[in-house]
Amino acid sequence: MTLVDAEHKQAIARAFGRAAVGYDRFADVQRASGERLMTLVGMRDGDDVLDAGCGTGYFGRCWQSLGKRVTALDLSAEMLAQAARRQSATRYVLADIECLPLPSCCMDISFSNMALQWCDDFAGALAELYRVTRPGGVIAFCTLVDGTLAELDAAWRQVDGSRRIRQFLSLADIVDVCRGYHAEVRCEPTTCYFPDVLSLMRSVKGVGATWRPQGT
Repeated sequence: MTLVDAEHKQAIARAFGRAAVGYDRFADVQRASGERLMTLVGMRDGDDVLDAGCGTGYFGRCWQSLGKRVTALDLSAEMLAQAARRQSATRYVLADIECLPLPSCCMDISFSNMALQWCDDFAGALAELYRVTRPGGVIAFCTLVDGTLAELDAAWRQVDGSRRIRQFLSLADIVDVCRGYHAEVRCEPTTCYFPDVLSLMRSVKGVGATWRPQGT
């Protein structure tokens, strides 16, 4: 990882760290997407689950309630601390999904809800999840695609012409990466309503999604 990459990842970690204490108050969409993802995974054999991008550990606790051993992994130390306070896992790992400090074939389920969009190398991150998952296991992830927060993006452009919304991968790009795996890709749009732009901004900031391109 280059110095620039390291600084970029540290900035993301700090943004989520600042949001860690109050994160759950704003994470309705994240909970809904994760619950949907767990439904799609269903009951699987195997005891070991990686919660990659665990946040405050909400889904780690869900997996534990199903009798699984959970490894909680996050880029933010503050998020991991919240997860640990809630006893959301068997162990806690401070690391980047793009470079997992885990042995190959050690997990039965690799679960990642609303985290892969923060990876610079989506294909590399998916390859890492594949590497640590045992043959016969499952990788389940939910991410965001191009067009997310399009209304907020348009509003900022009208104000000062700037781009302040992260440019997510297109669905076609994600499908293309997944062609190398036995993958099923679903696109399930979600619409959220806010009374005004400030409420939307509070929600975005409340979950730590405050990435801004260099120079803005």
